[in-house]
Amino acid sequence: MRTFEPLIQKERQLLPIDFKITDWEALLPYFEELIARELNSKAELEHWLQDVSELEAVISEDACWRQIKMTCDTTNKEYEEAFTYFCMEIEPKMKPYGFELNKKLLVCPFTKELDNSIYFPYLRNVDNAAKLYREENVPLQADMNLLAQQYGVISGAMAVEVDGKEYTLQQAAKFLHSPDRAIRETVFTKVAARRIQDKDKLNELFDQLLAIRHKIAVNAGYDNYRDYKFRELGRFDYTVQDCFAFHEAVREHIMPLQAMLTRHRQKRLGLDTMRPWDGDAEPAGTEPLHPFKDGQELVAKAEEVFNMLSPYFSGCLQTMQQMHRLDLESRKGKAPGGYNCPLAETGVPFIFMNAAGTMGDVITMMHEGGHAVHSFLSHPLKLSAFKEYPMEIAELASMSMELFSMEHWDVFFKDGNELKRAQLEEMERVISVLPWIATIDKYQHWLYTNPGHSITQREEAWLAILNEFSNGITDWSGFDEYRTNFWQKQLHLFEVPFYYIEYGIAQLGAIAMWRQYRGNKEQALNNYMSALSLGYTKTLKELYATAGIKFDFSAGYMKELADFVAPILGEMGEA
Repeated sequence: MRTFEPLIQKERQLLPIDFKITDWEALLPYFEELIARELNSKAELEHWLQDVSELEAVISEDACWRQIKMTCDTTNKEYEEAFTYFCMEIEPKMKPYGFELNKKLLVCPFTKELDNSIYFPYLRNVDNAAKLYREENVPLQADMNLLAQQYGVISGAMAVEVDGKEYTLQQAAKFLHSPDRAIRETVFTKVAARRIQDKDKLNELFDQLLAIRHKIAVNAGYDNYRDYKFRELGRFDYTVQDCFAFHEAVREHIMPLQAMLTRHRQKRLGLDTMRPWDGDAEPAGTEPLHPFKDGQELVAKAEEVFNMLSPYFSGCLQTMQQMHRLDLESRKGKAPGGYNCPLAETGVPFIFMNAAGTMGDVITMMHEGGHAVHSFLSHPLKLSAFKEYPMEIAELASMSMELFSMEHWDVFFKDGNELKRAQLEEMERVISVLPWIATIDKYQHWLYTNPGHSITQREEAWLAILNEFSNGITDWSGFDEYRTNFWQKQLHLFEVPFYYIEYGIAQLGAIAMWRQYRGNKEQALNNYMSALSLGYTKTLKELYATAGIKFDFSAGYMKELADFVAPILGEMGEA
C-alpha cells in the first residue's frame, strides 16, 4: 500500500508563475505561439504537449474556481458575473484555437512515435473532438452552459418553513428520517408544493436547453442529440443498445431486491400502506441517526474512517482541509447537490456538499472523498489530458469507497444497532439507485430522440418510464402533479445531459469491488489504487481489469452480482 506524500505543484515552463486569467487577450499569445511552433522531433513534440498541458491546467483551474465560488454562493452577483464572463467571453474564443491545436497534433509526423500503450485513449479523444468540432456550435455551447447554471440558481433559492424556521430542501430532508409520521408527511408535502411552485419555470428552462442541444447535434451532422452526445462523451466501450440491455437487466434482477428492501422497511414500520414520506423512516420510538453535528465533525470523522482503510486516503482529506478545499454545510443561497471538483494545476481538489447532519451526508462524504482520492492518485501523470478520465471509472472510485468504508462507520455510530441501521441504509441506496438510474437514462433517450415534443408529451413519457421502474408498493395518491414533475429534481438532466448511466455502470463495478474486498481487503485496495493511478492512459475495460473486475453490465453479470448481494440484504433487513 502506497504512503501519502504531499503534492508539489510543478513549476510553470510556459506561463509566468504570477500569470492570472483576466481576459481573452491575455491568453491569446500563448495559443498563437503553440499553434505556430515548429515540431521537428519527437522530443519537441513531447515538450510542446507539456506546454499545451500546462496552459490547459491553468485555464481549467481558473474556470473551476469561478464555478466553485458561484455554487457556494448563488446570491453573489460578482461570482455569477465572473463565471458568465468566462463562459461568454473566454471559453468560446478558446475553442477554435483548441481545434487548431488538435489538428496540429493529429497531422504531426512524430505523433505516431508516441507510446501507444499510454497515449492511445488521449489521441483517440483528440481525433474524436476534431471530428465533432463545428465553429457554429461554439456560441451555442456557451449559451447552453450559461442556461444550465440557472438550474442551480432556481433550485438554490428553494426553501421551506418548519416550526417557524427556514430550511433549504437539502436541510429539510432530515425530517423525512423522523419516526414521527405526521412530521414526515408535513415536510414532504411542503417540499412537494415548493418544487411545484417552480415547475413552469423549470419546464421553460428545459425547453430552451433542448432546443439548443438539438441544434448543436444537427450542426454536427447527427439526427439527434443522443447520438451526438454519445460520441462527445467518448463512449467507445459500449453502445446505445448496451444501455437498453442495462435497463432490462435492472428490471429483471435488481427490482426484486428493491421490492424486498421496501417490504422490510414496511414491516419494520408496521404500516399497511407505504407512502412517499416513509421510504427513509424508522419505527416510532427510534431516533433518527445523528452521525455528526457540523461540517467540522464530519470531516474529522471521515479522516478517521479513511485512515483505517489507508493512511494515503486520510492524507488526501487532511491536505484538502489545510488548503480550505472543503465547503460541506448546507445554507440558503448555496447551489444544491454535491461534487468533487479536480483542480488541474494544484492537484488538490475541492469538495462541495450540502450536509445537514443526516446519514445521507456520511454517504456523500465517503463518495466525494473517493473522487478526491482519485484526483490525488492521478495527479502525478504528466499531461492534464491523462487525468481527464471518463465518469465510468470516476464513479467507480467514489462508489467503491462508500462500500469499502462501511465496516468502519462505527466512528460515526458507537451503538452497534445504529451501525447496522446505517449500513442497511447504504445498501438500500446502492440497490434503489439502480432502478432510478435506469429511469433517468431511459427518459433521456426518449427526450433527445423525440425533438420538438410538447410538455404534455414529456410528462406522459416520464410517467410511463417511471411506472416501468416502480415496484408499486408505495402509494403516491394525492401527489400526482409532483410525481409528474419529479424528474425536475434531477440536476443532471439540466446541467450534464446523458451523464447518468455512468453511475449505474460504476455501481455494478463497485459491488464487484466490494465482493473482491470481502475476499481479500489488501489486494482489493491495491487494485483500486493501481487502477485510479492510471487516469485515462488505458481504456475503460483495461482500467476495470486493473481494478480486478469486469467492465460488464449484461444481464448475466448483473444476476451474478445480485445473487452475491441478496443474502447480505436478507440478513441486514431481518436484523
